[in-house]
Amino acid sequence: MIIERSESQVVYAIVRAGGRQEKVSVGDLVTVDRLPGAAGSTIKLPAVMLVDGDKVTTAADELAKITVEAEVLENLRGKKIVIEKFKNKTGYRKRQGHRSELTRIKVTSIA
Repeated sequence: MIIERSESQVVYAIVRAGGRQEKVSVGDLVTVDRLPGAAGSTIKLPAVMLVDGDKVTTAADELAKITVEAEVLENLRGKKIVIEKFKNKTGYRKRQGHRSELTRIKVTSIA
């Protein structure tokens, strides 16, 4: 008995999210810079490139038809970043901190 397996179609998209580009596929959990929307809301992300099996789409008019939808899971804050400046022999010391505002999303569909 011979069992034939068809190759699964790899579908993923490169989307612009929160000032960066992210590679996403359906079901992925991604943490991006803060996006507007409360937990549980649905957002649409603009696609920059789409890969569907062997077909790669980068044309702007075709990408305008593509919708990548994601569900906002939570809004959170990133790890604390400590910035310290020091100049020798002058007594100059400066300390500053920063925490990024982030959003965790789950990609629900690429169509």
